[in-house]
Amino acid sequence: MNTQVANAPENQKGWFNRFLASVEFLGNLLPHPITLFAIFCVAIVIFSGIADWAGLSAIDPRPEGSKGRDPDGVIEVVSLLSADGLTKIVTGLVTNFTGFAPLGTVLVALLGVSVAEHSGLLAASMRGLVMGASKRLVTFMIVFAAILSNTASELGYVVLIPLAAMIFHSLGRHPLAGLAAAFAGVSGGYSANLLLGTIDPLLSGITTPAAQIIDPGYEVSPDANWYFMVVSVFLIATLGTLVTEKIVEPRLGKYNPDEASIDLDSQQIDHLSDLEKRGLKWAGVALAVTVGLLMLTIVPSDGILRHPDTGLIAGSPFLKGIVVFIFVTFAVPGFVYGRVVGTMKNDRDVINAMSKSMSSMGMYIVLVFFAAQFVAFFKWTNLGTILAINGAAFLQAINLTGPEIFVFFIFMCAFINLTLGSSSAQWAATAPIFVPMLMLVGYAPETIQAAYRIGDSVTNLITPMMSYFGLILAVASKYKKDMGIGTLVATMLPYSMIFMVGWIVLFYVWVFLLGMPVGPNSPTYYTP
Repeated sequence: MNTQVANAPENQKGWFNRFLASVEFLGNLLPHPITLFAIFCVAIVIFSGIADWAGLSAIDPRPEGSKGRDPDGVIEVVSLLSADGLTKIVTGLVTNFTGFAPLGTVLVALLGVSVAEHSGLLAASMRGLVMGASKRLVTFMIVFAAILSNTASELGYVVLIPLAAMIFHSLGRHPLAGLAAAFAGVSGGYSANLLLGTIDPLLSGITTPAAQIIDPGYEVSPDANWYFMVVSVFLIATLGTLVTEKIVEPRLGKYNPDEASIDLDSQQIDHLSDLEKRGLKWAGVALAVTVGLLMLTIVPSDGILRHPDTGLIAGSPFLKGIVVFIFVTFAVPGFVYGRVVGTMKNDRDVINAMSKSMSSMGMYIVLVFFAAQFVAFFKWTNLGTILAINGAAFLQAINLTGPEIFVFFIFMCAFINLTLGSSSAQWAATAPIFVPMLMLVGYAPETIQAAYRIGDSVTNLITPMMSYFGLILAVASKYKKDMGIGTLVATMLPYSMIFMVGWIVLFYVWVFLLGMPVGPNSPTYYTP
């Protein structure tokens, strides 16, 4: 057990162990997220019938003549527990799935990322970034690189976390401190990045239909949180560095090699070869040319991808097709790198890379099928609208409509994340309620989504329900043979707590004190 827990009084250790046991117990009580959504779908059908029989309704807050507003101004529950409801379910099952926005956008973006990942470009970039750092900056660069690795979901967990442990050991530092720093960046900084990744279109694709419950024409762009996420990179990298060097590493103490379960001498760190460096150089040239060509379509006032009527970037084909440009900016440099280093010689290699990534998405596609039905059922029944209106009325009644509401919202998302670790699953379940509710209080969906991303990230580090938690534990046990879940969670807990506080403060300062948007054309407040 690490020093932090070992030196604690017995009553504190008992409390901490009970807390961890409770999290694990509650998480194990939950069925698989796919099963959970299937249960939600059945529950909505049954509840809609009961609510319709009970006459549940709400007064439509939208002005008369608004699109989608009932002429009587009353929103009533539509029962799916009826002949009409069954017909709607049967005829809409396929289109609910195929029309679910996150499905296509994520798969298209991932096709491009897969080329960069399987060619070796992303792994080489991470290694070069971390191993080229000075000893003084190595911790910061590990956390920084870990945050950027979120662009390709598995890269940080599979490549960077083991590499960080080896780098720290080679420098005479505790390897678990390096592992913790990388884990903090990859998982705790999950929503922060300098680049748009697969998570951005996924979340915006869920937020858009949730916002359309209140405003049928509302669209949330994949770059809706980009500004805030870029700023968050430097916050999380700085906080992660401070926590590692001031809290975690001192409490771990001096590393004892006898605790390892492997031969530490066999842990070799491969520096970038001359061929890899040349590949990175030409990939950088390819990226610059690609970005330059894309800029020609929007920078000139008569750019062909600007809005055809207004001439602005807002609402332009460029922003609406941002997923295509994510695809291109990863695929082109990825292929160029592969050609230089020999990992991709022809079109077959590119196709194989894309196929491998698609084959790993089977679980996600099944999850999307059931999540899409849940979102559609919620919309059909009007339950989301009624809950949002009544919830907003309650918040106004208790005078909880100021910026402080986001503190409660972020804490709630962080708590739910302890037992439901999937970002898309959690947002698909909560967005149809909280996005319209907070819109009615006066906040824009883009701002609400940014707040959700904070809560969704900060507790990834301390929940055994996170999908890669077992992998991290396995890597850690190589350096500390008796490593357990409690020890790992205790090591990561300071990151989670400080990330939570620091990120909430940044959100409040950025959005409400400075009045800065969370992304391009992303308003802070919603005006009907």
